[in-house]
Amino acid sequence: MERPVDLSVDGPLRFRIDLSYDGTNFFGWAKQLGLRTVQSELVEALNTIFGDSEDDFAMRVAGRTDAGVHAEGQVVHIDLSIEQFKRLGRNTDVEGRLNKLLTKGDIWVKSFEQAPAGFDARFSAINRAYVYKVADKGSPKSPQIVRYALYHLRRLDEKKMHEASQALLGLHDFASYCKPRSFGSTIRRLEKIQVTRKQGIIEIEIQADAFAHNMVRSIVGALIKVGDGKATKEDLARVLAMKKRTSTGWKVVEPHGLTLMKIGYPANSKLAAQAIATQRIRTEDDI
Repeated sequence: MERPVDLSVDGPLRFRIDLSYDGTNFFGWAKQLGLRTVQSELVEALNTIFGDSEDDFAMRVAGRTDAGVHAEGQVVHIDLSIEQFKRLGRNTDVEGRLNKLLTKGDIWVKSFEQAPAGFDARFSAINRAYVYKVADKGSPKSPQIVRYALYHLRRLDEKKMHEASQALLGLHDFASYCKPRSFGSTIRRLEKIQVTRKQGIIEIEIQADAFAHNMVRSIVGALIKVGDGKATKEDLARVLAMKKRTSTGWKVVEPHGLTLMKIGYPANSKLAAQAIATQRIRTEDDI
């Protein structure tokens, strides 16, 4: 921690943890009995430093990544009592201590700092940004690339993919491009989507206020069809308008090409209000 901790706050002390991880050998973010997950590894390391916690320090994550998905800019928060915090003693280099405990090296804690008032890692977020990488016939081949990019046998037209992707921008019901759950809404605001080829690798950059389950990988599957010449911009818009999953043949692509890049937050003065606003479930009247 670079800044001194304010111990005068009412209630528990809230801390923000920024981290990255290689998702290859994890069964996703969330704890699962008997499986190695990012959360379980992080909680175990925190238990060593602060003592066991019955509720996992009330940990909340900005975006729950699926098995095999990577993260460059994941954010979580935890709550500590004064007594738990005092276990640190004089050694307040929490990120250093965590990284020593996370011995396999596929999780890296970048920072551990006291969170500003009103901060909630999930609900205070205003957007999330991901990148999905595709190595097609025109891409260089190496084990390092294939580990973090989907390998596609044919050459894709990234310009057509980009043009078609613009049909999805804006506030829509993305039920056609996700796996709906029994709770919550599938209405999201897609703020940015860009398809480019960098050093031979196709990168699909996508940012939204939030993402429904499998939404990014469903969109990528549709865009690959466009790049293959098997779908058009009009097809993407038509399926979007259906507002339900259909037999399009657009599969949810493999997770290993996907990386969570960044979580966006408003100014500190707006964190609490944003957390309240985010928890309101959207309806069709919002579109």
